[in-house]
Amino acid sequence: MTDLRPLEAELRGAVRGEVGFDAMSRALTTMDASNYRRVPLGVVAPRDADDVAAALAVCRAHGVPVVARGGGTSIAGQATGTGVVLDFTRHMNHLLSLNHEEQTAVVQPGLVLDRLQEAAAPHGLRFGPDPSTHGRCTLGGMIGNNSCGAHSVAWGTTADNVRELTVIRARGDRLRPGQDWAGAPDGLRRLVEGELARLRTGFPDLPRRISGYALDALLPEKGADVARSFCGSEGTLGIVTEAVVRLVEAPRARALAVLAYADESAAAEAAAGLLPYGPLTVEGMAADLVRTVTDLPRGGAWLFVETGGADAAQARARADAIVRAADVTDALVVSDPAHQRALWRVREDASGTATRMPDGTEAWPGWEDCAVPPARLGAYLRDFRGLLRDHGLRGTPYGHFGDGCIHVRIDFDLVTSGGVARFRRFSEELAELVVSHGGSLSGEHGDGQARAELLPKMYAPEVIALFERTKALWDPDDLLNPGMLVHPARLDENLRFAVLPRKPVEVAFGYPADGGDFAAAVSRCVGVAKCRTPAAAVGTAGPAGSEVMCPSFRVTGEEAHSTRGRARLLHEMLAGEVITDGWRSEEVRDALDLCLSCKGCRSDCPVEVDMATYKAEFLHHHWSGRLRPAAHYSMGRLPVWLGVVARTRTAWLVNSLASVRVLAAPAKRLGGIAPEREIPEVARETFSRWWGRRKGAASRDDGRRRPRVVLWPDTFTEHLTPAVGQAAVRVLEAAGLEVGLPPTGRAGTRVCCGLTYVSTGQLDRARAVLCRTLDLMEPALEAGTPVTVLEPSCAAALRTDLPELLPEDPRARRLADTVLTFAETLEHHAPDWTPPRVERPATGQTHCHQHAVLGDAADRRLRTAAGLTGELAGGCCGLAGNFGFEKGHYEVSVACAEEQLLPAVREAGEGAVVLADGFSCRTQLEQLGGVRGRHLAEVLAEGMAEVLAEGMAEGMAEGMEGEGA
Repeated sequence: MTDLRPLEAELRGAVRGEVGFDAMSRALTTMDASNYRRVPLGVVAPRDADDVAAALAVCRAHGVPVVARGGGTSIAGQATGTGVVLDFTRHMNHLLSLNHEEQTAVVQPGLVLDRLQEAAAPHGLRFGPDPSTHGRCTLGGMIGNNSCGAHSVAWGTTADNVRELTVIRARGDRLRPGQDWAGAPDGLRRLVEGELARLRTGFPDLPRRISGYALDALLPEKGADVARSFCGSEGTLGIVTEAVVRLVEAPRARALAVLAYADESAAAEAAAGLLPYGPLTVEGMAADLVRTVTDLPRGGAWLFVETGGADAAQARARADAIVRAADVTDALVVSDPAHQRALWRVREDASGTATRMPDGTEAWPGWEDCAVPPARLGAYLRDFRGLLRDHGLRGTPYGHFGDGCIHVRIDFDLVTSGGVARFRRFSEELAELVVSHGGSLSGEHGDGQARAELLPKMYAPEVIALFERTKALWDPDDLLNPGMLVHPARLDENLRFAVLPRKPVEVAFGYPADGGDFAAAVSRCVGVAKCRTPAAAVGTAGPAGSEVMCPSFRVTGEEAHSTRGRARLLHEMLAGEVITDGWRSEEVRDALDLCLSCKGCRSDCPVEVDMATYKAEFLHHHWSGRLRPAAHYSMGRLPVWLGVVARTRTAWLVNSLASVRVLAAPAKRLGGIAPEREIPEVARETFSRWWGRRKGAASRDDGRRRPRVVLWPDTFTEHLTPAVGQAAVRVLEAAGLEVGLPPTGRAGTRVCCGLTYVSTGQLDRARAVLCRTLDLMEPALEAGTPVTVLEPSCAAALRTDLPELLPEDPRARRLADTVLTFAETLEHHAPDWTPPRVERPATGQTHCHQHAVLGDAADRRLRTAAGLTGELAGGCCGLAGNFGFEKGHYEVSVACAEEQLLPAVREAGEGAVVLADGFSCRTQLEQLGGVRGRHLAEVLAEGMAEVLAEGMAEGMAEGMEGEGA
């Protein structure tokens, strides 16, 4: 269609939900989690089934195809389309009812699986299938793909757990598919009854046969189950608006047996033999997917076998029985839930590791989930590895060994013509290999565009013809998701990389992990949508406990405010088809506006998308040669303004003016600062001035040789909270370290990490500042002196932004490698020092940059040594440097704080220490919670003072007793 206005106008008039034909709406839905990209005409978010019917009627009148979309995590391309996309996640996302006595639930298609599990858990129930994307995949998508997950050996596929569906066909009639031909369209029963012999012999018999239409479910001996046969149809037969699903009883206790084998083939061959023991899962992986094997029993490959029971003893007994029955090199059985979670994280991390080869080369989906009979898995894996070698490809299989289903991502070259040709040849030969082992091209994620073209290798021509006749009965006009399953698109068409620029675009950052190519960096996002979880996952893998990514999505629920959504928009910006104005794009700017630059995606995203860096890059180009927003001048150049205040000694005046509301209001407007915010008070004496006064008054030299550290006077410590620096000096010196500050340059210039310039995209200024900093730090670098940075965001900037902005300057990497946090400094350079025993509970939040870049293992150990008990919250405080101060961000900033930080502080008991190493976190706590957060250095310094005071009091008491005697 050339003129979309009539279609858009009719849709707006017909549906009550949102209709988006704008560039942003279309760009956000061009891709799912596959290798494919198709540009839709528009997106409709229906409010109910009537909206769905109305949208279908309009699209049918215009001859426009329709694609149903849930979480957009499909890996075969079936959640993309060139017509109108129906987004069910926005409104049709409810659990309508749950009957715990009948063990059923009624759900809408946009309901995320985890929400159903949370509602069922209090009744001791759960939905059996559990794909790894359970935090963001929807029930509608699971029905469309017949999803499975790790527990399918116990509870089957989605099709095994669907009782009844409510479906709207393309021509508008509504059906209720169920058993005994319920809800069958006219002609379907006649078609099946005329082909009974073929249906009984033409389909492989294996637990994970997902490929093609499940027409054998319509056999009379299988209950003529129309709902079951509809599952896995990938939105090509009708649109699901409601589903009745079966729930299963969740075991009260679980145990995990980790079985070690010499190699992958041995593990694969053993898996089928464990099924008679009734395990809940039989998951497998080899050593080439494990970053560290320290927590695993000795071996080259492992099976993770979970058992359930009425109590811990029964679950443990079943796991022990499996160990006795298995021929293993070593084994481990774990009953403790926390230890089980830690081991499962090893397995879950493998799926992230699989997206990259050891040398950093990316690996792609497409042949992610072929399945063979479990007894054939060992032989199949050997042949599969051989096929990879024959084509010069690499991949690391893992997956559901108990079901014979293997996940693998392969380092295809999907850009060059030669690489794409090899992708096709390999796909054709792999399809033949799978079929030769009696397998299914898809064992979990559906065929989509990736495999549908190859279904004739798996099914006889007569069965393929049956698929086509079935599609014609359900959808005579071929309106629903055309190009999937029948009359399929070619597997090497519509590849999402084809539209990207062939030559790297000119950028400011080095992108060392992506060969300096910004397009390659953006393409890291494979669409698994871990960033779309509605609540931060607690206790998950990562350097700092609870996850951070993606705070803005959790507040707004909008795809544009997820890491994936922003990556998609940047991809389309580079493609230039939907978003046509490049770096000047307002769509990209608006989506990035609510990115907090928390860096959470750098650690929490399975492929380490770094949206904070991409945002800085975009802002650098977007505002180049133009007048920037006021906040970029006020807060982006904060070190300059605070330096002026320090040199002129006018902190008292600034504080006085800021405290008078009538004077502060116009200053906030001028500076682009949110009117709801209070301007932080500037210290009357800077940290460096205190340092000079102190050193001059009492130079410390007792003749002992002490390890030397350089304490970094970051902008926040220097000008706003010098008490943090003072406390750190006292602690570091008490630990036996010699503390020094970096030298100052001419005209009093000081070192700076460039953080405020980076976060506002002023990258030319950031580079200039960092070059000056490297000049000043050269003596310390020559001496190899460690650099202690108290502010986590500044430490993260020095470790990551510095070497990536100045990749050609070897000093940048040297400085980055010397940066230590406060806790790391004590652990590495004062290992024998014993901190004071504070003996108090601690609350607060791990700084998001510390979580993402620095890690907090040393902090945890230091807190434990000091008797500070309890876990800190995860997530992001929401202030995030300049973000929460900028006009228009206040509500989002508050909502982020209310997710974890503020509730954790409110729930803390009397006497709890509120820890917040970041200035932003402390400011947010003070302004929103009326609570004073403290840096760990302050808490330890106070503890030392208390110990000293107690010692002095005891000494005085002893002296008085002596005098009395």
